[in-house]
Amino acid sequence: MNKKELVRAVANKTNNQLGLTSDIVSATFECIMEAVANGEKIQIVDFGSFEAKNRAAKVSRNPKTGEVVNVPPFRSPAFKAGKGFKDKVNG
Repeated sequence: MNKKELVRAVANKTNNQLGLTSDIVSATFECIMEAVANGEKIQIVDFGSFEAKNRAAKVSRNPKTGEVVNVPPFRSPAFKAGKGFKDKVNG
């Protein structure tokens, strides 16, 4: 399912117009991204949590050439599914 299909599904489920639903879905995603980028953790009960994880610097290899590459430390977005989400997926 892509974003357009998600918007259509949410609009059908909530009996809202596609344009309004699209704006709401986009705003929701933007708020989540901004909060995580600012170091906040978003927790949605029974759905999951979003946060930024710190990754340490490491030495890696280019698989094509075998050349050693230094990878600097960085932050990476992470999602952890909640119990309700996991239960839904597992039936």
